[in-house]
Amino acid sequence: MDKEKFKNVVECLLFVTNRALPLAEIADIAGESQEDTQQIIDEIKADLESRPTSIQLAQVAEGYQFATKEGYGYWVKKLYRDQTLFKLSQSALETLSIIAYKQPITRAEIEEIRGVEVIGVLETLTERKLVKVAGRKESVGRPLLYATAQDFLRHFNLWKISDLPSLEDLAREAERKQAQEAAAPTQAPEPLAQTEPAAELPSETSTEAAVQTTVETATATLEAPQLIEDTGTSDEPSNGNGGKEHA
Repeated sequence: MDKEKFKNVVECLLFVTNRALPLAEIADIAGESQEDTQQIIDEIKADLESRPTSIQLAQVAEGYQFATKEGYGYWVKKLYRDQTLFKLSQSALETLSIIAYKQPITRAEIEEIRGVEVIGVLETLTERKLVKVAGRKESVGRPLLYATAQDFLRHFNLWKISDLPSLEDLAREAERKQAQEAAAPTQAPEPLAQTEPAAELPSETSTEAAVQTTVETATATLEAPQLIEDTGTSDEPSNGNGGKEHA
C-alpha cells in the first residue's frame, strides 16, 4: 500500500487498541516490514510532538499505544467517574516489589521474605492484572510461580522489566537519603504529655533498604498510572478501593 494509507492504518490500530501493540504485531497486521513500520511509528510520534495536543504515542510494555499526556487526568477522571479506581495497600505494594525483583517466585518464597501470609495479596494483584502465574517450580509439590504482567509495565511506564532500577542503585539512593536526613539540622520537639514509644526497626541489609525504596516509588507510581489513567493531578478525592487486608 502507499505510504499515506500505511500511516493511516498504523494510526487506526494505535487508536482502537486497549493494550500496547508490539512492533511485530503492527507490521504483521499491516502486511509491511518491521523496518518500514518502525519508520511510520516514528513519524506519527514526531507529528504528535510537533504540535500542541493532549495525545502522545507511548512506548511502553514492549509496544506502542496512544495515551493522554500529563495534566489531563482531572477531566479523564470526570468522564469515568462511575468507574471504580483502585489503590493498592502498603502490603500489596511490598509484595509487588518483591515479585518484580525476584520473579519468578513462589508464594512460600514471598512469605519467607515478608514474614506474613500473602494469599490475599496475590489474589488482589492477580485480579488487577499486575501479577500473573508464570508456571510451576520443579520442586516438591510443584508450587506456582508468580511474575509481573504486562499491565505492571504499563502502570509503571516501563518498556520492559529490565528497565527497573537495580537493587544496588536503590540501596545507594536509600543510603544517600539517610545521610542527608542525618546531616540536616533538626529542631527540638515541644514536650508532649504522652508520647508513643518509637517502633523498633530491624537491622537493614542493602537489599532490604532497596526494597523499601522500591515500595515508596511503587506507591507514588501506582497511585498515578501513566496511560489512559492519566498522571494529571487533581484536588478531588479518590474513590478508589484499597487492597484486601491480607494485601
